[in-house]
Amino acid sequence: MAGPPADSGAAPLKGGALALTAFALALGTFMQVLDGTIANVSLPTIAGNLGVSSDNSTWVVTAFAVANGVAVPLTGWLMGRFGVVRTFCTSVILFTIASFLCGIAWNLPSLIGFRILQGAVSGPMIPGSQALLIAIFPPQKRATALGIWSMTTLIAPIMGPILGGYISDNYHWSWIFLINVPFGLFCGFICWRSLSSRETPTRKLPIDRIGLILLVLWVGALQIVLDLGKNDDWFASDRIVVASVIAGIGFVAWLIWELTDANPAVNLSLFASRNFAIGTIAFCLGYAVFFANTLLLPLWLQTQMGYTATWAGLVAAPSGAVAVILTPLVARYGSRIDARIMATIAFAAFGLSYYLRSGYTTTASFADLTLPLLVQGIAMSTFFLAMLTISLDRIPQERLPSATGISNFARITAGSFAASIITTAWDRREGLHQSRLAEAIGNGVPYRMASAGLERMGLTDVQTAAAITRQMVGQAYLLASTDLFRLSAWLCIAMTVIVWFTRRPSAPAGPVAAD
Repeated sequence: MAGPPADSGAAPLKGGALALTAFALALGTFMQVLDGTIANVSLPTIAGNLGVSSDNSTWVVTAFAVANGVAVPLTGWLMGRFGVVRTFCTSVILFTIASFLCGIAWNLPSLIGFRILQGAVSGPMIPGSQALLIAIFPPQKRATALGIWSMTTLIAPIMGPILGGYISDNYHWSWIFLINVPFGLFCGFICWRSLSSRETPTRKLPIDRIGLILLVLWVGALQIVLDLGKNDDWFASDRIVVASVIAGIGFVAWLIWELTDANPAVNLSLFASRNFAIGTIAFCLGYAVFFANTLLLPLWLQTQMGYTATWAGLVAAPSGAVAVILTPLVARYGSRIDARIMATIAFAAFGLSYYLRSGYTTTASFADLTLPLLVQGIAMSTFFLAMLTISLDRIPQERLPSATGISNFARITAGSFAASIITTAWDRREGLHQSRLAEAIGNGVPYRMASAGLERMGLTDVQTAAAITRQMVGQAYLLASTDLFRLSAWLCIAMTVIVWFTRRPSAPAGPVAAD
């Protein structure tokens, strides 16, 4: 995401003031990115505590992502109208308040409502922190500023599952949100004290209210369809039918409005550029597959493999560690390589990672589980830079804020939709495999052999049947997971082909926002 340049004409900061302010700005990015992943491994714990099913608890993740995605197109207008410093600090404080409200939520609907608020107010945090970091460093050290910013966007996804898992296992789940409060207050206070005198120029700007309302309408309605459809038997439910109609009509109306309005919230004319159109599609699909698998793996580990939230988070840690190590090298030498080759490497590594996961078994060791995640780290180190280099190629400087806003809105929204789709597909594939296993086992020889063995161990008939059923359900969820991992691998191969329909982009000449 990119906002207006945060250049107020003031001299760069120096010494301790520079270090403290840079740390506070990086903390703002860290908190926002962290909250996109910290709840992933905590979903079973939250579901159990609030008395809801694990699939319903995915609203905690998707609600935040959808609200954050919808808020992105408004960020540029807010920064231009009120100034980057004021917008960023206000966003941090509102995010802190919303985090506190999430921590004291008393049931799932209240938690979802507060997560929507948290996502909506956090839109300016990442672009604001990036723009302000660039402004407070001397021009010759802006690479250092971007390095600090980029590292936080990579470290936060590593820490999210680990921190969320540790808190869920050792404390009440509410602390995954309450932990933001002291850090948010610190970030807001330091940034306002250091930067309030360096506010950027403001100006009155038109705002596309109708476009934003239509955007919220169709995105929200579609998310309701995806999240509630599986429990409502899809189109057998009146509310799913109504939500689908609203989503369809709202999308068409939004599309027409944005293409004809003089000051659209989302400038769709950018899609006339081949690289932007194809690059954004591939970027969104790739991120959607990545986000869906990031959600699926800890769910399977905790609900079927007996992993605690902490250990489920540690399984995912290697991918982030590899990405942190490789990203500086990619940033340094990547400009010499065709971005399409880098994108191909990213999709190939993603595909290999998912294919390796399709070989998981219920007896897989911790090392077996983490190996594919190491491969995924290679993909993460090249994916964002390559896809943004392709999609933003030849976009005029004055249109870059709009282009990066659209790219990130589409990416975040695609990720939230993918989270809903993957959990629905997982349950459906499990039901299919369980019915097939039941037909294969039945009361035949395999069932009688298993029953005899369990009875010799002292189990009753009822206990024997329950044990066999439990094993069958576990195998069905394993097969459902491996099916989706394998499908993800094939999708990555398809996206490798799509990337080569773009023209060769020029090397990036300025800062690129990668989150």
